[in-house]
Amino acid sequence: MFNLDKFIADFVTNRPVSMFAKDIEVNKKSLTAEIKGRKVCVIGGAGSIGSSFVKAILRFEPTSVVVVDLNENALAELVRDVRSTEGLYCPDEFRCYTLNFADPIFERIYREEKGFDIVANFSAHKHVRSEKDKYSVQALIENNDIKAKKLMDLLTVYPPKHFFCVSTDKAANPVNIMGASKRIMEDLVMAYNQYFKVTTARFANVAFSNGSLPDGWLHRLQKKQPLAAPFDVKRYFVSPEESGQICMLACILGNAGEVFFPKLDENQMLKFSTICDEFVKAEGFMKVECSNDSEARLYATNMSYESDTYPVVYFKSDTTGEKAYEEFYISGEEINMTRFFALGVVETTTRRSMLEIDTFFTELENIFKSSDFTKTEIIEAIKRFIPNFKHEEKGKNLDQRM
Repeated sequence: MFNLDKFIADFVTNRPVSMFAKDIEVNKKSLTAEIKGRKVCVIGGAGSIGSSFVKAILRFEPTSVVVVDLNENALAELVRDVRSTEGLYCPDEFRCYTLNFADPIFERIYREEKGFDIVANFSAHKHVRSEKDKYSVQALIENNDIKAKKLMDLLTVYPPKHFFCVSTDKAANPVNIMGASKRIMEDLVMAYNQYFKVTTARFANVAFSNGSLPDGWLHRLQKKQPLAAPFDVKRYFVSPEESGQICMLACILGNAGEVFFPKLDENQMLKFSTICDEFVKAEGFMKVECSNDSEARLYATNMSYESDTYPVVYFKSDTTGEKAYEEFYISGEEINMTRFFALGVVETTTRRSMLEIDTFFTELENIFKSSDFTKTEIIEAIKRFIPNFKHEEKGKNLDQRM
């Protein structure tokens, strides 16, 4: 039987145990003191990273956990997962709500609860493919930035002791609008450190996270469809468990304004095609490398269920927003690599005043009010706010790939 967690450990992260296990053990007393008996709110908590954060923080016995997510089915699975895991603490008050954090009902929950000790926001458009046209770009920025600002304003009513908002490695020297939106988000939330402690984390791809390319291979296999991957894109990877742990460590142990990232060496980067090769073998097949999508689809259609071969197609990346390499920090940021065993910390970085934030957000909202605004207008506005935003329009997006 295929074991996904073992496959990730053996062939993706090459780590039998979490890279953050030692940091968690060393800081167990501090983590317990800050989490045990506390009220926790997790926004976007049914996604891959959010649900891993929930499970990481439950081990330290909070008194109540409220989880908010738009994905009703994923929330149901989170509850089943938590209640089916041996040894995982689940408080009597474990509540899940299917709603948008920008909805009035969330504001009502927050005010009537009189806030939470710990608030973590994982609600975001996370895919490079989120950038297609002006409509998808507006939706991306509305969710990652404009609604996030509304949330931050609400939190000032009953300030949490710890607030965390997930970022991405793509926020460092961004080349796509998703990454740029996360950099904007970083500047936005950090401006609120004057009201409560804010931390964030930039980290690598989460192996087989919901909607990711590797996760798609699991679905393609179930449907007897070919597997596809770029042969020229190298990325850092962490396991789903590690993704929740890095967020918990940043949220609880970070100082105001800090950005956390995993200590990963360049030689730990992997090509998607290399992982796909191992995935095909782990599933008991020999790969048949096809020259194009049509050939791969035809092979899969004619393949019997008893076949010991499986079609793959590898391609050169040519879509808008793909970054040649990943990075966790940029020139001018003050980095500390010694505080933790497996975590680096951006302790000082350039931040914006609330006036700069408000001015930029007003500009964005005015652009969106126009009936004939363009994607180019949005890109140019972002470039004025983030001068190192190097966007290259290639005229093709990931939705045009198999």
